[in-house]
Amino acid sequence: MIVILKENPDAVQLENLITWLKSQGLEIHASEGKHQKILGLVGDTSRVDIDLISALDIVDEVKRVQDPYKAANRKFHPEDTVIHLPNGVKIGGGNFALIAGPCSVESEEQICSVAAAVKASGANILRGGAFKPRTSPYSFQGMREKGIELLLEARRETGLPVVTEIMDISQLPLFDEIDIIQVGARNMQNFELLHALAHVNKPILLKRGLANTYQELLMSAEHIMSGGNAQVILCERGIRTFETYTRNTQDLAAVPVLHKLSHLPIIVDPSHASGRSWLVPNMAVAAAACGADGLIIEVHNDPEHAWCDGPQSITPEVFAETVPKIAAVRSVLGFGGMQ
Repeated sequence: MIVILKENPDAVQLENLITWLKSQGLEIHASEGKHQKILGLVGDTSRVDIDLISALDIVDEVKRVQDPYKAANRKFHPEDTVIHLPNGVKIGGGNFALIAGPCSVESEEQICSVAAAVKASGANILRGGAFKPRTSPYSFQGMREKGIELLLEARRETGLPVVTEIMDISQLPLFDEIDIIQVGARNMQNFELLHALAHVNKPILLKRGLANTYQELLMSAEHIMSGGNAQVILCERGIRTFETYTRNTQDLAAVPVLHKLSHLPIIVDPSHASGRSWLVPNMAVAAAACGADGLIIEVHNDPEHAWCDGPQSITPEVFAETVPKIAAVRSVLGFGGMQ
């Protein structure tokens, strides 16, 4: 249920209303827009008398919300959520995040050189895998703790905030200095992990699962947000369909649909979606044209010899050629410039 208040509601009446609603066992999520304030009521609202609340002088309208997700719902929070990073980078609300870097950290020279290259081309966040969830137990599993250390070294050298994937609750202490924690597709419904991340005061990049619906993605975001962490970034990284030519199928409809359903920023991963490096630039531009709040692109200085996902990684040179095209599309369509 949402309670839409009139402009400039009386402070005493508002406090009395909130106190009474809490006495009914409800959680209150207040959202301040440009002209209206909305109270989102979470809990058993079946006992709440809509007519009684509607009759209050400070109330404009009361609506029941049937969607199972509340905190992530745009009806509860009409204004776009904007994620703020320590170096001033913003994600959402017209602010575009350009995240780039290798699939996995391989050495200090590799991660630092790629970080410098992508920053020079316009990237404002560095990605790199330290823990790698691989289908085969015989594949490279990541440098683990050492990979985290090297990512932080690349951040010191370039100033770029870093995002990397967590796989288990036990790894949380290693992520104290990481700027954005990524939850991969395979862990999208690892609810114990999501509950732990609900108590972490930093942004969570939540990737859509291989075969999950929009609602299931939003419900996973809800698990994080309902515990107190509202800093969630959604990520469309391709879904599994009958098509086998590409690694996955990039579902670009997810961008406008999730913008309609939720206030959370939505970024796109064209690297995992396509699985083929030659497709990545065009799919990145297409994602920007759909209104994505950002891109996360795999960039490697030597893709042919990459320890992980080389076929879907583009070179720093190709990345440099792609960024102006992304910027041009955003400008033509009125989405704004790059950060």
